[in-house]
Amino acid sequence: MTVTLSRITISRGELSFFEAVPEAGSEVKGTVVMVPGFTGSREDFLPMAPFVTAAGYRLISYSQLGQYDSDGPDGPEAVGEYTIAKFALDVVEVLDQVAPGEKVHLLGHSFGGLVTRAAVLNDPERFLDYVILDSPPSGQNLGGAMDMGPIPELLWAGGNEALWQAMFGAFEDIFPAPVKDFLHNRIMVTKTANIAGIALTMGTEPDRVGELSATGVPILVVAGEHDVIPVDIQADAASRLGVKFEIIAGAAHTPNEEKPEELTKVLVDFWGGVA
Repeated sequence: MTVTLSRITISRGELSFFEAVPEAGSEVKGTVVMVPGFTGSREDFLPMAPFVTAAGYRLISYSQLGQYDSDGPDGPEAVGEYTIAKFALDVVEVLDQVAPGEKVHLLGHSFGGLVTRAAVLNDPERFLDYVILDSPPSGQNLGGAMDMGPIPELLWAGGNEALWQAMFGAFEDIFPAPVKDFLHNRIMVTKTANIAGIALTMGTEPDRVGELSATGVPILVVAGEHDVIPVDIQADAASRLGVKFEIIAGAAHTPNEEKPEELTKVLVDFWGGVA
């Protein structure tokens, strides 16, 4: 496996991304693009790289506009740049550069699931298939642990540190020191307007399951067994889509980091079935 960390320029700025490819001489079965969620970044999918590439797939992920190590405007006046509709257009710009003319396997995690859903609805023919990972069908299905409502006011009053203390402070002891330091630094350098804008756009996103079902794109819904987004709501979305719902045992909201090998096996089985 070879992993390259780099940057890519789209119309709205430079984004950090990584590309992981199988060993030289190995067959490449296709390209997988994974999009991170709220307060996330490309690093969320690095634990999956050894397993995805070992299965023969090229893996790409990028930090969305305003996320860790990516460009993006900041300040209250920039909140409108961070909407699901605009992030979805970014997805296609990235694909046009990293996989021009190629249909790809797409995965969106959490908020990234709403962004990628909009991208699929915009252009279903661009994607071989679509995986929804730990993502709600609407902004009204987040569960109490992920209430977006108070976040903008909290941010503008106390900055990103206030968000860290409110959302992650109680869990600091569960992270090894290097992981905690990275997560804290990532939140601190994420554009405040990005976090506030996502909270606003995510909180008002409607249920679009019916529209998604009508695209005919092969879909898989996956959730961690202990996800903070209610698992029964995700199971219901899968049922309405008429697709399989997979649970990753022992994982919470980030199976991509907690159980990367187990998650990859589920994904490879799905991709192989579609092929």
